[in-house]
Amino acid sequence: MSEESSTLADIPGLVRIENAGKEELTAHCMELTHAVYPHHQVYGQYCTIHEYVDCPAEQAYDYLRQGHHLEEWTCSLRDFAPTGTPGLWVGHDRLEDDTRIYCKVLANPEAMTVDYHCSWDQGEKLWMIYLMRVVPARLVLDKPGSVITWTNCRHPYYDDNPHPDLAPRPDRPWVGDYWDLFYAGHTVEMHNLKAILEHRHRGGLPGSPAPARAVAQ
Repeated sequence: MSEESSTLADIPGLVRIENAGKEELTAHCMELTHAVYPHHQVYGQYCTIHEYVDCPAEQAYDYLRQGHHLEEWTCSLRDFAPTGTPGLWVGHDRLEDDTRIYCKVLANPEAMTVDYHCSWDQGEKLWMIYLMRVVPARLVLDKPGSVITWTNCRHPYYDDNPHPDLAPRPDRPWVGDYWDLFYAGHTVEMHNLKAILEHRHRGGLPGSPAPARAVAQ
């Protein structure tokens, strides 16, 4: 037994070909595979969606990294304007009346990742993190275009508003009240994103029209 295998053998709960064997490993995977899954099991803690887009990956990334485009492809984020903090913008989430949403964009051109750090009501702690990645479709599907993934994690604040005193009114619903609809809502928005990128690409239009303002550059 190698030194690595000996070290791993001390860790309880590992399932590997070395300790389970092919038949046992296959049987275990079959037990974990179901025809139907309850909603909370699939979307309870994480919400991940993905889509193929007939648009070059570089063009899709360039569009996403410019945060003002959230006003185009999201269902309800509008009217972004700069705050006094560099890189931090504030807009309105029209999902609820008089609700402000703060946003900062962190983008990595080499990995083509775009992370939107957001929060309702305040901009001190941006805890609503939307993680997006653009992958050249040629790498993973062997065809032109791009694959976009989008993951959201269920931060504890979704279940418990840390600043109820900042809500515009006491009866304003909280963003976490919509968690069970995140998969459906984000799917609608991903379809919007796909439609915009493909329409502009097919028409030879610029994917990122020059904005009067931008959340991030």
